[in-house]
Amino acid sequence: MSTPVTDPFARLRSLTQARIGLARAGDGLALKPMLDFQLAHARARDAVHRPLDVAAVAAGLSAPPLLVASAAPSRADYLQRPDLGRRLRDAARDRLPETHADIALVLADGLSSKAVEAHGAAMVAALAPRLAGLTLAPVVLSTQARVAIGDDIGAALGARLVVVLIGERPGLSSADSLGLYLTFAPKPGRRDSERNCISNIRPPEGIGYGEAADLAAFLIREALRLKLTGVALKDTRADILPAGPAVAAIGS
Repeated sequence: MSTPVTDPFARLRSLTQARIGLARAGDGLALKPMLDFQLAHARARDAVHRPLDVAAVAAGLSAPPLLVASAAPSRADYLQRPDLGRRLRDAARDRLPETHADIALVLADGLSSKAVEAHGAAMVAALAPRLAGLTLAPVVLSTQARVAIGDDIGAALGARLVVVLIGERPGLSSADSLGLYLTFAPKPGRRDSERNCISNIRPPEGIGYGEAADLAAFLIREALRLKLTGVALKDTRADILPAGPAVAAIGS
C-alpha cells in the first residue's frame, strides 16, 4: 500500500497570495497554475488599461469633486510618457480655486482604476472625520494621473499638505491596491523622498480603511506640526508594534 504524498508547500500557500511551490509538468508549469497565472496577468493588464468610471467614484463621495486631468491626452500617452501624468493640463489648473486649506485630498486613477473605484471614496469617508479641526479643500478627482500630480494640484489650491489616493501598479496577486501619499508644502518638483506612503490599502487582503486612516491622520498632524514629510517623518505612536504592516509601508 503506497503512502499518500503530502504537499510540503500547502501550509505556506495558506498564509500568502504569493505563488509558492507550484506544480510542474515536465519542464513547465502544470495546467492549473499556468491558467491561474494567465488570469492574474490579464486582470493586471485590465486594471492598467481600463478607464476610470468617474461618475461611479464621484457618486460615492459626500460632495461633488472637482474634476481635472493630467497633461497626458490619452491612456497610451500616459503609459509611454510618465512626465505628462505628473502635471495638470493648463485648463484644469486654471479651474482650481485657491482655498488656502490645510489639506487637499486628491483621488487619482494611477495604474489601477479598479483600486480607486473599489476603495477611493471609502478611504475619503474614513479619513475625513479623523481630520477634525483642519480645513479641507474640495476633493479633486484626476484622470491619467501619477503621484506627483498632487504637487501641482496642492499648489494650485494653496493647500499646506496634499493627500493623494492613487491606484498602485497591479501585481499578479493584487490588481486593486490603493496607495496613499502625503506631501507637505506641495509644489512642482518635489522629490519622492519628500513624501510618505501607506501602501496596499485593500481590505480584507491588505490594510483596512480604519487602520490606514488612523495612520494617515497621525502623520498628517505630525507633518503640519513639524512642517515636513518624507524620510524624516516616522510613525512614532507608542501603541503600534514596530513590525506592524502599516509601519513597514512608511517612508517609501
